[in-house]
Amino acid sequence: MKTDLLRFDGTVQRDPAIERWMERHEGELGAMAREWFEVMRACGDEVREVFHDGCANACLGDVPFGYVNVFTAHVNVGFFQGASLPDPTALLQGSGKFMRHVKLRPGVETDEVALRQLIEVAYVDIKTRVENG
Repeated sequence: MKTDLLRFDGTVQRDPAIERWMERHEGELGAMAREWFEVMRACGDEVREVFHDGCANACLGDVPFGYVNVFTAHVNVGFFQGASLPDPTALLQGSGKFMRHVKLRPGVETDEVALRQLIEVAYVDIKTRVENG
């Protein structure tokens, strides 16, 4: 069964709207958001981004694979196809048909190695989906 992929218009190599959004989020939460969005940006040369639905989205071309959003007391690192990603350390939260996220809170330890792996796997997963139609 083929699933249509979500696509965003207006993706660019570096979206100035994301930079402005990041600048508005100071302190620990802002630093967390910047750190993990940089990991998404570094996944590959084809990574593009777009500010959409109030948060920073990382895409393969125009197909999103991850996002970062800042809330009052936490940061979400989310995955558009998260429900299908392997998650051996059980970091992913959510119950949607497709999306999942990892909730990061200041002062609460996160398995950074596992989160980096989730981001890399999400990128490879979306690349495979795009290349195989």
